[in-house]
Amino acid sequence: MALSNQQYESIMKGYEAVRTRNRHLLEERLRRVYSCLPEYKQLDQSVGAVSVAYGRKLLEDGECLSDLHQALSEIRLKKRDLLLSAGFPEDYLDPIYDCPDCQDTGYLVGQNQKCHCLRDQEINLLYEQSNIRGMIRQENFSTLSFEYYEGEDRKRFQEAVRICLDFTQNFGKDYQNLFFYGTVGTGKSFLSGCIAYELLKSGHSVIYFSASGLFDTLARYSFDTKERENLFPFYQDLYGCDLIIIDDLGTEVTNSFVTSQLFACLNERALRRKSTIISTNLSLEELRNRYSDRIFSRLTSNYILCKLTGPDIRIYKKRMRK
Repeated sequence: MALSNQQYESIMKGYEAVRTRNRHLLEERLRRVYSCLPEYKQLDQSVGAVSVAYGRKLLEDGECLSDLHQALSEIRLKKRDLLLSAGFPEDYLDPIYDCPDCQDTGYLVGQNQKCHCLRDQEINLLYEQSNIRGMIRQENFSTLSFEYYEGEDRKRFQEAVRICLDFTQNFGKDYQNLFFYGTVGTGKSFLSGCIAYELLKSGHSVIYFSASGLFDTLARYSFDTKERENLFPFYQDLYGCDLIIIDDLGTEVTNSFVTSQLFACLNERALRRKSTIISTNLSLEELRNRYSDRIFSRLTSNYILCKLTGPDIRIYKKRMRK
């Protein structure tokens, strides 16, 4: 999992709070039983006395261990019968856990292995920070369809899907970057969402930005000293998360600041071997004219280029709904 130390500590504090809450609940139940059944309290107290008495005997006669087990078993049965006779459930005073598998520790009992409840919390955090939760509910490989494409357009989309599946299946093994370009509404953002969904499910950190949103945030980080401290986690994620998706490159107001920040982002993530996906409606020629030769060279040499063409699927769907 690619969570920060602070995020992990926050989850662990949550487990601690759960254990404290359940301990208090169990203590309250015990007080209630003692109040209703004074003899139950006496039996509880007798356990210690019986154990001490048999402990002394064990020093003299190791054969009496079975007698101790028998005596403790009889006490347990009497306690159970008292609870049932007073209308309490048999397990009323058993330890209370939100997750019995890990006993609210996050790790399977007796194993150094993360529990499913810890993994669920980690994945939920990754979803929250990805900025993409709402989008991928509808846009994932399970909802993918080729019906909107014909001829050469369909061949291009099928090849792009193959590349995306390969990207997700080999993520973490092979370092790859993807660049989707082509006409409006042909599935570029959709395919980015499909990849994000699969990687988030497997516990990778994925963060989605619109190009305009990314560069606006970078400008605030660079020029607003009051905002810098608050935005520092964003800056770390930009370079450190497993996958960054930059959607609709070219919709931002392009200037020297944007060009320099885009190159810095691409370069730093390449040095760290962190994958990036970029989508744009610009043609390769428009991309070269708008950004620097260094950026164009980096994209065309270090990214798998996927060109998508065809009708605007968003407009087509709207017409179908009407």
